Amino acid sequence: MRHGGQILVDQLKAQGVSRVFSVPGESFLAALDGLYDSGIDNVVCRQEGGAAMMAEAHAKLTGDVGVLFVTRGPGATNASSGVHVAYHDSTPMVVFVGQIDSHHRDRGAFQEVDYRAMFGGLAKWVAEVGHTERLAEYVNRAFQLARSGRPGPVVLALPEDVLADMSDAPSLPVSQPARPAVSASQAQAIMAALEGAQRPLVIAGGPNWNQQAADDLQRFAEAAQLPVAVSFRRQDFMDNRSPSYVGDLGVGMNPALRARLEQADLLLLIGSRFGDIPTDGYSIIRPEDAGARKIVHVHPDPDTPGLVYPSHLTITARAGDMLAELAKGNGQAAPAWADETKAARAAYEAWQTPVETPGDVKYEQIVMALRDALPADAIITNGAGNFAAWPGRYYRYRQHGTQLASTSGSMGYGLPAAVAASLERPDRQVICFAGDGDFQMTLNEMSTGMQYGAKVITIVVNNGRYGTIRAHQEREYPGRVSGTVLFNPDFAALAKAYGGHGETVRHTDEFGPAFARCQAAGTMCVIELVMDDEALAPALTLSAARAAGIKRQGG
Repeated sequence: MRHGGQILVDQLKAQGVSRVFSVPGESFLAALDGLYDSGIDNVVCRQEGGAAMMAEAHAKLTGDVGVLFVTRGPGATNASSGVHVAYHDSTPMVVFVGQIDSHHRDRGAFQEVDYRAMFGGLAKWVAEVGHTERLAEYVNRAFQLARSGRPGPVVLALPEDVLADMSDAPSLPVSQPARPAVSASQAQAIMAALEGAQRPLVIAGGPNWNQQAADDLQRFAEAAQLPVAVSFRRQDFMDNRSPSYVGDLGVGMNPALRARLEQADLLLLIGSRFGDIPTDGYSIIRPEDAGARKIVHVHPDPDTPGLVYPSHLTITARAGDMLAELAKGNGQAAPAWADETKAARAAYEAWQTPVETPGDVKYEQIVMALRDALPADAIITNGAGNFAAWPGRYYRYRQHGTQLASTSGSMGYGLPAAVAASLERPDRQVICFAGDGDFQMTLNEMSTGMQYGAKVITIVVNNGRYGTIRAHQEREYPGRVSGTVLFNPDFAALAKAYGGHGETVRHTDEFGPAFARCQAAGTMCVIELVMDDEALAPALTLSAARAAGIKRQGG
């Protein structure tokens, strides 16, 4: 006989789970008891949103399912931000939510929530376990769904009595999700579609990638002399030094790449969903005009291709499996698009020419110095904000698994992701880029990092404002500053208060020594960059944004 918490944890062990992230609650005490001597590492965080982001980042980095435990009510609502990240980023995650005693259902009990209604639009499946003897069954199904098709988060509510009750139900064997087979004929169909193109563009993104997939993409693209763009915050899906790599279709994309996307006569989408961000709000390629080009779409979920843009050729497959087949080909001599690829690469190189940041701290120089100094396996994380545009534009990723950033644009993601990365890859250098507003969303997870020995260097870009919103504000309502100014703490002193190391940089020349001291400290570290008030985005100052807004309004 085992209590429900033990049955649950034993099934997690059968699934190969080695680490979970949590914030404890009285609603799942039996599960905590099951974890006690299980051998599963339980990383206890400071807030459920940070814990959820750690679980999501862990899944991205390892390719395994991220596992999260949170309590009912406020715990679950806090965690929803990380569940949203996992849903939009197609990241496999299983979220266990403690629930009220099932006998008290529909009485408005303390912290009672209908989780099917709450998470219905944020997860692939939401369920509540009603019987202790079915716990193993529900866990297996949750992991199966989290991994299958287009991966994503699954939420299981666990009533207190279901976890506490005893049962002799056995653990169950683990089932594996179906994996569509890839054939040589499918690869030949893709190559045949390419033959008639003059201006093709490959767009890589989505789930289920690893280093082998990145290598196969590079091998295929270089052999065929194809230009490859990656989707938003998937820049580590291909070595950025490759002559076929032409940039990312993210926020603030290279105008030359935007034009190339608009003029492409064939798009080969490998794993990517291809929606709002890469098309700049569906304006670069309008859904009603999509028939002007061929779209070949490879995706693990058969329901994703054609969702917005009609697909001329749809192949249901994981990106890596399709690329392994495509990489077997020998390409073709002097394809019609060879010169287009060279031009696209030249435009990418030109886009990386630094634009000077106003003030004494030249942020672009710092990013480029790190690009040249950091090893290829250094892991870079970031949350959301204009500060991310500098590393997004100037940093070059050389191998897979080195970029952790949310495509959903969630503020506060960078630090929790960096902590999870440092715990999983303690031999790697982990750098978090954060804005002053972004960092303060989850900076309490510095405490988690200190507790478990993470060694993250966080670079806080402090311009005293919510920069992204301020840029939009100046465009729409120039000079009418409302709700975007921040009062900030001394970030270096705050890091020291947590027991870490802190540095303040007021001039570019100070960064190198400060960074070296952080590396030598071997602990959680914050380097605050004190930015000029004019620093808003690469190639955009505050004054220029306001002037453009005034001009736009005919002032």
